[in-house]
Amino acid sequence: MPERKRVAVLADSDTRWKWGASTARRLVPDHRLTGYLLRGRATPTARQLGEVGVRADRLAEVTCAEFLAEIERERYDVVVLALVGGAVQAVLHGARALWPAPARRPVLVTGYVGVVYEKLADGLLLRHGADLVLANSRHDAERFRAVYEGVGADSGAVTETALPFLGGAPYEPAGSRAHTVVFAVQPSVPDNRTDRAYLLERAARHARLHPGREVLVKLRSRPGEHTTHLEEQPYQRLAERVPGGLPANCRLVYGNMSEVLDGTDLLVTVSSTAALESLHRSIPTAVLTDLGIREALGNHHFLGSGCLASWDQLDSGLLPEGDPVWLAAHGVRPAGTPGPAGPAAEAAAGTAADAYAVARAKVAGLLAAARLPSPAPHYTLTTAPGYLPGILARHRLAPDGTPLPGAARQEAGESRLRRRLRAHLREAARGAYRHGVQRVAPVIRRLGEL
Repeated sequence: MPERKRVAVLADSDTRWKWGASTARRLVPDHRLTGYLLRGRATPTARQLGEVGVRADRLAEVTCAEFLAEIERERYDVVVLALVGGAVQAVLHGARALWPAPARRPVLVTGYVGVVYEKLADGLLLRHGADLVLANSRHDAERFRAVYEGVGADSGAVTETALPFLGGAPYEPAGSRAHTVVFAVQPSVPDNRTDRAYLLERAARHARLHPGREVLVKLRSRPGEHTTHLEEQPYQRLAERVPGGLPANCRLVYGNMSEVLDGTDLLVTVSSTAALESLHRSIPTAVLTDLGIREALGNHHFLGSGCLASWDQLDSGLLPEGDPVWLAAHGVRPAGTPGPAGPAAEAAAGTAADAYAVARAKVAGLLAAARLPSPAPHYTLTTAPGYLPGILARHRLAPDGTPLPGAARQEAGESRLRRRLRAHLREAARGAYRHGVQRVAPVIRRLGEL
């Protein structure tokens, strides 16, 4: 019986942990998973990890330097970097310092958690140097290759897949149960109090107009917790200020998104990845246009999807349906359906039945090699001498990718202090909510700096 492969996932937030661990499961089905959480602002809590629902055989919180020491010592077969771009670049240069010549080293994999609608070139070039850079759709794969080829970088690592957590049973109409509308909110979209309060009030108005429906406002985090993006205007607080309060059939909920979608009849969002999960299950899905269709909101990504709609239209009974060709091109194939019709749609669908087949084959080929070349990021001290050193320094690495002298001892001392401060500040944030303090943003912002 062949030995199970050893896989490590390094993540810096709850959503990236979900993506990284789910990706590992798709790429290497039979593996032992060790999870590492990069110490920082968005390090997830135990509650957040439990809500994600993807578990590891072992889990530890580390700094970048500590993680590099781990992957040198532990000899993992595959390492998935589920991180923001700068952290990916730091690990890649750290790995280059560990293996400066062809060697038996882990296969390095990275990618994006969901919809890529901002900092495309910056984020991609910071991920260059991994053995596989996963794209969640044909649309993304084409854009990724164009960026790399545009700067003369090798694009061979770009590999088309799909979001690894698309799943769940196909949608079935409510029947005898209450029709349920889920408004999936985002921590930073929109980013101001006025717009966020407007969207929440519209959800409450929809509930009042349809007293037979349940309207659930799906939240990402509790007070004092952090997600991939900083939330300075939490909906929990805004809900207390809704004129007349939330109606009885409108409430705030937490929980695993897949489980929430099990009872959803209409998913509403601005640009959350939850829309893709919903469309995969053929649930009517609305991407809101109330605040315009703008790059800053990310809803421009859904142009042509058939899902763009306003609260007014939803109030009037609209149940949007995704366009089959758009869905196929963007890595979504509705569960339980034979696939879109027509040659254009079929070409776009590609290997949708097993979106990870090509990536799995690439990983298997790399694992079979006696030695792998040293990682070769596009950014070097020759191509980006004014940019790269600052990125590496933020993760306590020297310009050559080696840990800075004393970094391990300094980080160990700082990490103990940081943990104590974060615990105190989380409690301060909770107290601010409990006692109605108006300006909780400075507390949240200070947490973000730790």
